[in-house]
Amino acid sequence: MPGLIEDYAIIGDLQTAALVGRDGSIDWLCLPRFDSAACFAALLGDEENGHWRIAPRGGDVCTRRAYRGDTLVLETFWETPEGTVRVTDFMPVRDRAPDVVRIVEGIAGTVEMRSSLRLRFDYGNVTPWVRRADGHRIAVAGPDSVWLRSEPRLPMEGKAFRTHADFTVRRGERVAFVLTWHPSHERRPRRIDPYEALRHTLEDWTGWAEQCRYDGPWREPVLRSLITLKALTFRPSGGIVAAATTSLPEEIGGVRNWDYRFCWLRDATLTLNALLCGGYLDEAGAWRDWLLRAIAGDPADLQIMYGIAGERRLTEFEVPWLKGYEGSAPVRVGNAAVEQLQLDVYGEVLDSLFLARERGLPQEEHAWRIQRALMDFLEGHWREPDEGLWEVRGPRRHFVHSKVMSWVAADRVVRTVEAHPRLEGDADRWRAMREAVHAEVCREGYDAERGTFTQYYGSTELDAATLLIPKVGFLPPDDPRVVGTVDAVRRELDHGGFVRRYTQDGVDGVPGGEGAFLACSFWMADALHLTGRREEARALFERLLSVRNDVGLLAEEWDPVAERQLGNFPQAFSHVGLVNTALALHGPDAAG
Repeated sequence: MPGLIEDYAIIGDLQTAALVGRDGSIDWLCLPRFDSAACFAALLGDEENGHWRIAPRGGDVCTRRAYRGDTLVLETFWETPEGTVRVTDFMPVRDRAPDVVRIVEGIAGTVEMRSSLRLRFDYGNVTPWVRRADGHRIAVAGPDSVWLRSEPRLPMEGKAFRTHADFTVRRGERVAFVLTWHPSHERRPRRIDPYEALRHTLEDWTGWAEQCRYDGPWREPVLRSLITLKALTFRPSGGIVAAATTSLPEEIGGVRNWDYRFCWLRDATLTLNALLCGGYLDEAGAWRDWLLRAIAGDPADLQIMYGIAGERRLTEFEVPWLKGYEGSAPVRVGNAAVEQLQLDVYGEVLDSLFLARERGLPQEEHAWRIQRALMDFLEGHWREPDEGLWEVRGPRRHFVHSKVMSWVAADRVVRTVEAHPRLEGDADRWRAMREAVHAEVCREGYDAERGTFTQYYGSTELDAATLLIPKVGFLPPDDPRVVGTVDAVRRELDHGGFVRRYTQDGVDGVPGGEGAFLACSFWMADALHLTGRREEARALFERLLSVRNDVGLLAEEWDPVAERQLGNFPQAFSHVGLVNTALALHGPDAAG
């Protein structure tokens, strides 16, 4: 059985990632990319769906674990009556082929160990043919080939469609395992030296972390969040996946299980700000460039999400042979929400490109033409209903957040031409649109009796996305309508001291409930800070930090009743929220 979601740590090579449990088992790994089929899928099923465990024989969960310094190299320790052992797990930044390296080292005494490997390609469905050759175990099935070796060479046995090795380590002894994937029709990739790979991996991550400009009171969680965002980056394209997993549930046993191994436009501005303020201009520029490539084309075809290289076709299907995390079925691959109309993404894109220009990122000549084309489309469609930020699978509505982001789109292009008069654009027409959107939202999206903005026109439901109204500049923080909205959301969407996304009344068209949404809880801390309640903002932020797991990672949601994380993991949106709230609470000086 897989562990709790928070029992996992992430390792990765900037093209894919693996989840390693506290019991020493890798229960999730997609090769060769984040969005490829998993060869270890025990996370969403059981051991027969693929996993690789290295641990003391008869041992259970580890005694302790941590990343080594400011890196993505994981160290897991077991202290047994016979001795102490450390397993170091990492994925070196790849040359041509992805490698998973696991180094077992005796720290004290003598410890009997076992490596147990079950490879199951195609999300745990395909058992490969395994053979021996040249000191390796070679597993092949269709397009996939995996080579496993150890240094020094250990006897490995195949039994019941798994490969295991029993061995003993004493103090000072080391055994390294290297697992390498490559297309089965190609020649075997060059072998790597596991110890040289470890040295280079530590140097690479340490050097990257030293660029961090944040110098506030929460440096450790901020830097760990930035490292996590880097780990979720597909290096060849600059795209950042929302999470490393699919179908980790928002409700245990429920159906709210979605594939998050894609890049969402809704995350664009907040992610860009976190990277820029953190001092990572190269990553910010790569994310901006990914965005420009992904959205290029007819503005009417703008999607809410894209594949990691900008792919548009993300067809959703179910994987019936996986029973789901703790029985939470179905397991889904792909995401049907890609077909939705979400008008807020036009504002997110234009806000991101505005921020990139203002922060001095080098400008692409065609970027402004794309922005003007997006505005031409939005001018003719902002009055339409849509599915909204939260990807409801019910009827379209006039969501307040979507309209606010339409205002943001108009505001940012107006401010751009005002600051850069050489750029072409009809500022007067865009100002008129900005005023029209603002008036309509304040008229149709505000409940004067309750003193709060609502989720959509004519509704009584609330939406945590309205907390962003002062952050994007739609209204000033001291406006009574803003203060009233913050108070109403805090009161009515509270869930054990955290914040739900919206009222759980079936508006999203999906049965079941969910936990508190961590990004929304960070938005509440921001809103409290903006409205002058700084001690309350800080207290909420500290509460949010307390629900990180032992290696500093956050999923999408938190269940305050069961006190456990929910949803896909680790979640970029949650870690972006952490970084931006830390920056907001400590002021701009914290970012250097």
